[in-house]
Amino acid sequence: MEQLIIIKIGGSIIDDDANLNLFLKSFAALKANKILIHGGGKIATKIATDLGIVSNYNNGRRITDTATLDVVTMVYAGLINKKIIATLQGLGCNALGLTGADANLIPANKRPVQDIDFGFVGDLITDKINTHFLQQQIANKYTCVIAPITHNNNGQLLNTNADTVAQSIAVSLSKTFDVSLVYAFEKAGVLLNVNDDSSVIKQLTLNKYNTLKQTNPATNTAVIAAGMIPKLDNAFEAIQLGVKKVIIGNALDLNQLIKGTIGTTIIYE
Repeated sequence: MEQLIIIKIGGSIIDDDANLNLFLKSFAALKANKILIHGGGKIATKIATDLGIVSNYNNGRRITDTATLDVVTMVYAGLINKKIIATLQGLGCNALGLTGADANLIPANKRPVQDIDFGFVGDLITDKINTHFLQQQIANKYTCVIAPITHNNNGQLLNTNADTVAQSIAVSLSKTFDVSLVYAFEKAGVLLNVNDDSSVIKQLTLNKYNTLKQTNPATNTAVIAAGMIPKLDNAFEAIQLGVKKVIIGNALDLNQLIKGTIGTTIIYE
């Protein structure tokens, strides 16, 4: 099968124009088939704050009320997506900006209210992802750049975690491509000490992950917590469901990250 590299770019890289441009230069130069999924939560939070809208989270996941949905749609699908597209076009990469609503790419259901009401958050209908459309774009040499806004096939937009979007697209395309999934951000990888980039875990197994996210009674903290948990949950699910390789690490050394010589490689066992 042909190689396909799916990269989710997030963290503070997106907040910094210089770093984002460095990443996009490396991304544009990749010769393999590629898809980019992006977040942009910090920018959305800043703009929401400027508008007097409070941002709320639960275990690293954004709670999305009506006002917040408007903000994340404007920021993800508009501001960030089109800035990335324009930059890639300037680098000679013929990019196509998309949301989950375009071409019925990513249908989702509004998350049911259980212990937490997440509001207008979408849970993907993974067997309905429009893989045929993505395959067509790859065959036509377009590079798809996808914002994590999905829809419910009844006119309602939904906010969906970008790590989950990346994982689900990677799994859906692993049936026809040799897929590597890369979670790229500002850190060197999954760290034993979040303040020490030299503490990167080179290989992370499921058993070790489950241990590291448990709260240590002595410190009342866990090594892995908050926003890293959704990313790693998705990473392990991707490996389990057919993605060949999943790597997490620094977006500014993209070529080495893709090769797996840096960062954290996910191992399902």
